[in-house]
Amino acid sequence: MTEELDNICEECKKKDESVSQNLIKHSYKICDSCYTSKTIFPV
Repeated sequence: MTEELDNICEECKKKDESVSQNLIKHSYKICDSCYTSKTIFPV
């Protein structure tokens, strides 16, 4: 895995601490708010 953990969300491009946590937990490089919106509105 050569991807750098820069804590920048792929969806909203904001820097957040939860990005690296979600990458480990769910394999998505997104923040908590984007993850919640993807879970509620999966489009």
